[in-house]
Amino acid sequence: MAGQPDRETRVEARKEQGNWERFADRFHTIQENIEKVIQGKGAEVRLAVVALVAEGHLLIEDVPGVGKTMLAKALARSIDCSFRRIQFTPDLLPTDVTGVNVFNQERGDFEFKPGAIFANIVLADEINRASPKTQSALLESMEERQVTVDTVTYQLGAPFMVIATQNPIEHEGTYPLPEAQLDRFMMRIALGYPGAEAEIGILATHGYVSTLDSIEPVTDAPGVAELAVMAREVHVAPALRRYIVDIAEASRRHPDLYLGASPRASIMLLRASRVAAASEGRDYVVPDDVKVLAVPVLSHRIIVTADAAMSGRTAEAILSQLLAEVPVPVRGEA
Repeated sequence: MAGQPDRETRVEARKEQGNWERFADRFHTIQENIEKVIQGKGAEVRLAVVALVAEGHLLIEDVPGVGKTMLAKALARSIDCSFRRIQFTPDLLPTDVTGVNVFNQERGDFEFKPGAIFANIVLADEINRASPKTQSALLESMEERQVTVDTVTYQLGAPFMVIATQNPIEHEGTYPLPEAQLDRFMMRIALGYPGAEAEIGILATHGYVSTLDSIEPVTDAPGVAELAVMAREVHVAPALRRYIVDIAEASRRHPDLYLGASPRASIMLLRASRVAAASEGRDYVVPDDVKVLAVPVLSHRIIVTADAAMSGRTAEAILSQLLAEVPVPVRGEA
């Protein structure tokens, strides 16, 4: 058709296969480095690295003592870049996060003192313990990668990732994250308890010294940024884009869901799928990439109706049902 490049031209425009193999090697190097600290949780560690390369943010929700903070620290230590930890408490102020203008008596004017958000990797520990006003200080940073203080906008570095943790069991003195803020996180994961053999290994290593101190960076900020740029070039067939939209629309029509997946959720699922495909050395997305990522990307963006929740239905179970019902595109369509 006139005005459109033919298939041969499109193939020539793609990167050589060797580049995608190098992408996969670098991706798995980061993952394996983190797994030296977080043992027995390969799937969860992989999702964290996918979120990093896909330029998304990660919410880790689980009970105390399973390694939520350790995962965030190990991810940051694997990358030679800046890292800040913010311990969210009820008395934390928005300016503690974003920064504040302070009057300089020597110069006779105000100067900006950056807050803890000015780092490549930011750990928001126990994010639901801060007031909604402080939580909202993250909204602009997470979505637009910038901070506005007193009408002046400051750009954040690249990569930029917020890793937030929260305890779903203890609710006393906490402020649940609103849906608008949950939607800013690309994924929500839970580590869960380790298996018996993995826990024995944890005791054998962590019982003497912290393995976190023994790992070294395996890449740097420019290296992660390069992977992120490469991932944007992964091919997604029109049929697969339709498949992602079909999943989102099915969630909006489901009788057990009060709120379905947003268009931002579809975008996040697309971006994460591209990284997942590249991590396997492919320059194209397949339906399995989408299916594996659908639950961690969508589960925190949907709301189960009261009746369904009373009957024990969870967001994860409903999404699994949707994935089984939505038709998967076949090879000819993709």
